[in-house]
Amino acid sequence: MPEPSQPSLHVLPVAARTTHDPIAIALAEDIGRGDLTSRYFVGLDRRSGRIFAKEPSVAAGVETAAEVFKRVDPQLDITIVRASGSRLEIGQTVLEIAGSVRSILTAERVALNFLQRLSGVATLTRKYVDAVSGTKARILDTRKTTPGLRALEKAAVVAGGGQNHRFGLFDMVMVKDNHLAAETELRHLQEAIRTCLAENPGLRIELEADTLEQVRRFLTLMGVDVILLDNMQPAEMAEAVRFTAGRVQLEASGGVTLETIAGIAATGVDFISVGALTHSARAVDFSLELT
Repeated sequence: MPEPSQPSLHVLPVAARTTHDPIAIALAEDIGRGDLTSRYFVGLDRRSGRIFAKEPSVAAGVETAAEVFKRVDPQLDITIVRASGSRLEIGQTVLEIAGSVRSILTAERVALNFLQRLSGVATLTRKYVDAVSGTKARILDTRKTTPGLRALEKAAVVAGGGQNHRFGLFDMVMVKDNHLAAETELRHLQEAIRTCLAENPGLRIELEADTLEQVRRFLTLMGVDVILLDNMQPAEMAEAVRFTAGRVQLEASGGVTLETIAGIAATGVDFISVGALTHSARAVDFSLELT
């Protein structure tokens, strides 16, 4: 059975670059008609600098930050010292930059914004991954991402040791409670699944269940890969794991926190999806130092 997709840790998937470029957007909104401060108050000399962590964290978006400097000035020499996915201690360098000091300072804030935001996602993800260590549960992200930054944030989840759920509405079927409110008969659901798979062979199908009775009903359907256990108590999840007996994979979701996730993982579910990875991650503190 196919696993959840995992995008590259690089700046953006190639397909995404043709329609959306968050680096270009970020630079345009920050630089506008030009960096007036650097133009009038910074000389033309060349300098070296480094970006370093100011707190323990997991790096993500390092390649994106490097690309920001390249976009501002292709003549800058940039060295990635610690790539995305690296665990960082205070003071450890992630990027080294050399060249025009004006260019370095012009790119600084946008590069740091990406690095701090994405490393925050990776760092929080790693906390959740570590919390379920020793169990079979794998940590998934959700579509609760910053508009326009989904590819980067989902790559940051992977950098933190998590896995990606569906990227969008187009690469996986997920029938949730609002969909089921419009169609509840099993025979109609089964026909819809058959039609969907006939037109999209290999597509992953997931159904959301609010009760154990719904789980039992969904087990009678053919073509279902995953059943989402929505807002269930750990005892209910454990019971679902017992009678499902591996016939489909089970995903737990709803109100998951660092305090509750170990108990959820102990039930034996295959996946735990956590919206907080991307919607509530705190930015990690990085700084640029000229030498």
